[in-house]
Amino acid sequence: MRTWFQPEETEEFEAAKAVLLRRCLAWAEEHGRPADDLLFTAAVDARHQSRDGRLAYWDETQIRRFLLAWVPGHVVAPRELLDLAPEILRTYLGYLAATGLRDPRGLTPAEADDAITRTVPEFQKALDDPHLQGLTKFWAATALDHGIDLFEGPAALAALQQDLDAGRVHYDHDVLAGILQAHHQGADLDGERAFLQPPIALPPPPALTEATGRSRTVRRLVALANWAGKEGRPLTTSGTLPPDQARDLRTVLNDGEDAPPVSILDDDPAAWYGARDDRDSADAFRLDLLVAWAKRIRLVRTSKGRLYQVAKAAPLLRDPEALWYRAFEVLPELGPELARSAPGQRPASLVASAFSDLLPDLLNSMYGMDDMPVVRLAETVWLACQEFTEHFALGEEESPLRILWHRQVTIDLERTFELLSDLGAVELTRGRADALYLSDLDDEDQELPPDSIERLRTRLAEPDVLLARLTPPALRAVRERLLAEGRDAPLIGELSTASAGELLGVLAQHYPPEETATELNAWLCRPGQDVEDLLQAVRDCPFRTRTAAMLTVLAEALPQGRALVRDLRHDPVLGPAAVSLLMDDGEIDPGALGEREQLLLGAENFLTLLELGGPESLIDQLRTMAGGDAYELVQAILAAGHHDTVGLAEMRTLVAEPLRGPRSHLRLVSSKPPGARGRPKGTGKRRKR
Repeated sequence: MRTWFQPEETEEFEAAKAVLLRRCLAWAEEHGRPADDLLFTAAVDARHQSRDGRLAYWDETQIRRFLLAWVPGHVVAPRELLDLAPEILRTYLGYLAATGLRDPRGLTPAEADDAITRTVPEFQKALDDPHLQGLTKFWAATALDHGIDLFEGPAALAALQQDLDAGRVHYDHDVLAGILQAHHQGADLDGERAFLQPPIALPPPPALTEATGRSRTVRRLVALANWAGKEGRPLTTSGTLPPDQARDLRTVLNDGEDAPPVSILDDDPAAWYGARDDRDSADAFRLDLLVAWAKRIRLVRTSKGRLYQVAKAAPLLRDPEALWYRAFEVLPELGPELARSAPGQRPASLVASAFSDLLPDLLNSMYGMDDMPVVRLAETVWLACQEFTEHFALGEEESPLRILWHRQVTIDLERTFELLSDLGAVELTRGRADALYLSDLDDEDQELPPDSIERLRTRLAEPDVLLARLTPPALRAVRERLLAEGRDAPLIGELSTASAGELLGVLAQHYPPEETATELNAWLCRPGQDVEDLLQAVRDCPFRTRTAAMLTVLAEALPQGRALVRDLRHDPVLGPAAVSLLMDDGEIDPGALGEREQLLLGAENFLTLLELGGPESLIDQLRTMAGGDAYELVQAILAAGHHDTVGLAEMRTLVAEPLRGPRSHLRLVSSKPPGARGRPKGTGKRRKR
């Protein structure tokens, strides 16, 4: 039972949702909990159509998004049903926890209950606000008010359009205007799915603290603030440091003792600023940039022509680690200062106007990666700059203007990496680029234009390519931003206290093999947690597809995994899943199975197909295999003694009964498109880095 799907996996998602809703409704009835398939569907769809798409991950942000935005905005239902949404959400989250589907990185059941309780007063107000509903819900509700059910198909929609044109349908124009305004201002609940991020490892907190304290930029920012002091330093009428003050500050900063910046250009860095030997211009630029940075952090301020230290900045100046993260946080705001140039020396920067978007994307691209070639990043930035500035006429591919723009973007990127390196956010080295950066230039879905690909083929083949990777403090800072954006950013070790079933569920879906083994070993190293706990979690899993995935994790990640699966062949619970896995690996000849093993294996396979494809798919498969004897075959499977009583009960009701008599319509749990009852699907969107 997967709880995460790519946006384009529509059929797989809908099939899993049907199983989830069917079983959640049965569980709710068994435990006397409030339930409704419409609101269960809405909860599943709300998580699927989000930045991370994790159906079983719920934190307070997701709870508030569902109750305060998704239900008021998307769900068309009577008010008395909508009022039950908080309690029905409790039921759904309770079911996830009871069946081991819950993502342990989210709230615990008790924490989720508290979050829902805190949100209820705001939820009632949200339901009362007509401007929070989406366009689809507005028209669906309007149609229902006039006796038209849009869920009956295209004819109903055509009828609504005719009645609107004839003036027979009346609606609140002010409410519609408010909804349209919110839509155009970007109040869209359909979260744009982001690219997956790999799991990362971080050193212990003391090591991170030590690393931030070594930052050259942090030392310079502290020195600058102390130099400005309470008395202040004079500025020119244009707000810059006078030459004598600049020389004094350079002395204080000991700029001459620092190593020269690493350049990704073949030219002398002084060429950035004018004459090739104009080092003073380069130094002045760096000082102005440092002052601008300190202003953004609120370490210094200007008043009446003088530069002062901000009195309230004293605690930050005494805490190098906090200052480091604050400096990193405001970096995207420095685009105009970073790309500044003297009048007439070069055109205005393409990077400056898009820097607040470009820098986070650049850092996301480097996140979790070792030694990325900077030239590869430069081509990506160049492509992004063209997308951000479509109104610029860049000229033909080899035109002087286009070459000038491209060179300027490269220069601005070098400044960015110098800034990141001085802060201690990236490590820069030189060497050969990994072969994958050349090989993926041949991918069919490669977005880079031909001229960029040609440049990269030449540069990436060189032996001394400039390489960059994020430092641990930068990894932590980027991860915190990703989490704040609602994205999945796994951290090695964060699952060490999870329950065995929840651990295996996350590893099976979100971790690559190497990181899976590392995380599993960390879990096993904790006292009181062993392999038998993991096996019991697999035995307790009520879903065949999830059981197979969890068992595969153990087989591939544990040193003794394969032997463990062989030993499970005759396990009364895990035997069928183990045999299926061993057959897939070619370790068991199907002809060597006994009659009972064959029946158990058949039950395992048919129950799996029921989860993956639904009852009708399984009925078609049985009829193809056994023709008129399909009912007898399913009866033999039901009597084989498979331990999955829930799955067998579903097979008996949804498959055996229709096969026994005349083919009848299957009454299944509603699985409307995302948003419940008329909400359009949100597939086909480009995912963000």
